[in-house]
Amino acid sequence: MYFKQFFDEKLAQYAYMIGCQANGTAVMIDPMRDIDQYIDHAAKQGLTIVAAADTHIHADYISGLREFAERGVKVYASDEGDADWKYEWLIDSDYNYEFMKDGDEFKVGNITIKAWHTPGHTPEHLTFLITDGAAADEPMGMATGDFVFVGDVGRPDLLESAAGQENVMEPSARTLYKTVEQFKKMPEYMQIWPGHGAGSACGKALGAIPETTVGYELRYNNSLKSATSEESFVQFILEGQPEPPLYFARMKRDNKIGPALIGGLPQPKRLTLKEIGNVAAKEGAVILDSRERNEYAAGHIPGALLSPFNKQFNTVAGSYITEDDEIYLLIEEHQLKEAVRDLYNIGLDNVAGYFTARDLLLYKEQGNELRKLETATFESVENRDADTAILDVRKASEFSQANIDGAINIAHTRLLPALDSLEKNKTYYVHCMTGGRSAAASALLNRKGFNAVLIEDDFEKYKSKQLVNA
Repeated sequence: MYFKQFFDEKLAQYAYMIGCQANGTAVMIDPMRDIDQYIDHAAKQGLTIVAAADTHIHADYISGLREFAERGVKVYASDEGDADWKYEWLIDSDYNYEFMKDGDEFKVGNITIKAWHTPGHTPEHLTFLITDGAAADEPMGMATGDFVFVGDVGRPDLLESAAGQENVMEPSARTLYKTVEQFKKMPEYMQIWPGHGAGSACGKALGAIPETTVGYELRYNNSLKSATSEESFVQFILEGQPEPPLYFARMKRDNKIGPALIGGLPQPKRLTLKEIGNVAAKEGAVILDSRERNEYAAGHIPGALLSPFNKQFNTVAGSYITEDDEIYLLIEEHQLKEAVRDLYNIGLDNVAGYFTARDLLLYKEQGNELRKLETATFESVENRDADTAILDVRKASEFSQANIDGAINIAHTRLLPALDSLEKNKTYYVHCMTGGRSAAASALLNRKGFNAVLIEDDFEKYKSKQLVNA
């Protein structure tokens, strides 16, 4: 059996290629939208991808299932759960597909992939049990998707907190408890191949180790250990879940009704200096500045958003840009393809152009205006007046542990839909822990016509002076 785990660092997402070397075929489990990476890798191993399967309707990235279906690969999707969560784009389509229920299985060469219905994170969620028929007659491991992670289980609140369904959070948690009880019966030697790692918003305590076993998780996974009773599990699993990024709702929708087909990655053109000026003045255009925040603060095109090209690039972009926005990247040439792929994987396809930091310097030298991001320290805003407010863009769980008296708390990933609750005649001093999230949030506020000042400071050090509520 051939086994390969693919990891996307920014989305903390795992996809799996499982192949039969005897006949040269393979299946992809939970592929991302950019499927060429898998096809190329398979070819290097002498394998052909003949099947692709999703564990569930994903909320944090665009699935590659439809891209595989477009290329004639047979795709497998869940037919469990209620009528609200079906793969609508597959139903009665001309694609080569098969819907799976609990206990259904298919084969790729000597490999058997069996569906186990594991609801709770979502109603339709499947776990795939993998048996290497050339060596054994029972499963060696399972691709658990967003059911069991290293150190955590999939959060059961997303249908309510991200997808907008009402009053489903607690019932989903209770369903997840029943699924966990079934998981406890699995052989301890079985390997677990999770759908996400540390950094994903699909749980609150995911580990960075790429795989684990049933036995290890039963001993050390606090979410599983909390399942001493249904009530204790429900309370534990719903407490302290981070606010989901805004784009999660859109991912759920797109993976349900069918992601757009645009024929591969967008190919943005490099802008001339004149075109940069035109874009800067163009209503509806979004300039996404990927430089570090100190560079952005020193001078940026008025109205530009900030999303440094690091692990949070997708999260910030997906939370502040809508699918209809025309996007222009300020990005270095060698980072362009990766940035475009990152946006493509969360359904932001309208990337029309780009320019570099060198282009921006030349643009400034031609006499064009750049704007600075005003900064402050915590001490400098202690004696603020009535026309100012503190905006804390950390998670609610962080805010509850310690906060500045009178501060407004809106997580940076949920800021865009909350702008109507803020007043444009006030100056907002924006902070997080060390300035990363608050810098991006300040850029959004300024773009939307608010007056935002970044608190470029360390909250932990300020907190130690006992000037906060704890």
